[in-house]
Amino acid sequence: MLRPTLGLVFLCSLFGCSGGGFIPNGPHSIDAAALRQIVAAESARAGVSPALVGAVIRVESHGDPSAISSAGAAGLMQLMPETAVTYGVTNRFDAEENVAGGCSYLHDLLERYHHNVSLALAAYNAGPGAVDAARGIPRFSETRAYVARVNAALRSL
Repeated sequence: MLRPTLGLVFLCSLFGCSGGGFIPNGPHSIDAAALRQIVAAESARAGVSPALVGAVIRVESHGDPSAISSAGAAGLMQLMPETAVTYGVTNRFDAEENVAGGCSYLHDLLERYHHNVSLALAAYNAGPGAVDAARGIPRFSETRAYVARVNAALRSL
């Protein structure tokens, strides 16, 4: 019987391994220690809380680097093709590139919305244009639920 390491247990609590999408050592998994290192390094480089990055990854992809949304977002932080290009991500399925791009995007959104995490998350989900037009969190049920889920994941870490 395989026993999870403390690092894997931490990662599972951080990235929601109990849900669908991420199976430790499965076909779409990433080494727990490697992912922790990537999140730590890229969040520090971008000046974004590693807990916030972890919460976004948990909600966006459940830690599955091969995740693809119906809208075309891909990878751990579910980057859209245009966002990936803007942030220099050439392979959205490469964990390091994806997290680097997602961290940079989160940094820019936090700056744009004066470090209001909920507005930055709403823009991460619906786009800055929607947040600007609504002058707050848009009344899209998906976006409101997304902001609530990421904030809940952030509080649970």
